[in-house]
Amino acid sequence: MDFGELWAELGAEVLVTLREFRGRIAELAVVEKDDHTLLTQADLFVEALISEKIRLFDPEARIIAEESGNSAPLDPDIGRGRVWIIDPIDGTAEFVRSDRVEFCSVTCMVDRGEPMEALVVAPELGVGRAPLVMTASRTGGAAFVNGRRASLNADGPPTFFASVTRSSSESPRPFEPAMTEAGYTLKTRTTSQTLDMVRTALDLQGLASAGNRFDLFFRRDQKVWDGVAGLCFGQVAGLVSVDLAGARRLPIENRILAAAQPVFDSTVMGRSETVEWFTRIQ
Repeated sequence: MDFGELWAELGAEVLVTLREFRGRIAELAVVEKDDHTLLTQADLFVEALISEKIRLFDPEARIIAEESGNSAPLDPDIGRGRVWIIDPIDGTAEFVRSDRVEFCSVTCMVDRGEPMEALVVAPELGVGRAPLVMTASRTGGAAFVNGRRASLNADGPPTFFASVTRSSSESPRPFEPAMTEAGYTLKTRTTSQTLDMVRTALDLQGLASAGNRFDLFFRRDQKVWDGVAGLCFGQVAGLVSVDLAGARRLPIENRILAAAQPVFDSTVMGRSETVEWFTRIQ
């Protein structure tokens, strides 16, 4: 499978489409879903666009997408083959605000439970609101930003920043004071989980308009489409990915992929020493 060609074509189409919708964002109807996340016409259109492109590329594709759900729910064997996971707009609450840039479109191919190839299109994340199109390939062992090989966070010194987002109504969790006391600056406001995970894996300084590199990403009850591409970037970057009990997050279990709404109970990703310390202070 030539993912380079697929990602180039799909990235360009998604970028144009998201820009068109952003140009008339004030006209779009915004609906709050049962899980209190937002839905717009743009989410549905982009999801259909990506799904159509994937089926042309892989006619037997099994797809798990945020808005249309699991194309093969309750299939106990779904995780034994190739699965495509789509989040048309990760960070819709950011997308609908013209002053915000922390949103992206996400496509990831999972093979036998392992996220192997990922595409993340962030139309306005770059300096001067330039687009950042990011890919990760575990087959090729590399990540790229706008076609150039990406710098990895693991190659630089720790930052002592961590993404530990939570809802605005949720009280600070017991580990937060311990992390602050240890010198960490915590990002608790929820934006795009995928972009936070990419920032845990890659060094986007000088490329992204804002945002820190993270030593750690943590999220409870993470929907698979919010996390799987980030896990792919993390694997390419040599990071550790576990749940709160310290068990490996990958490969993704069949029971999770077979669920109508696939969710990780928890995701912790980062440098090995940071992840080990974080799971101990829970």
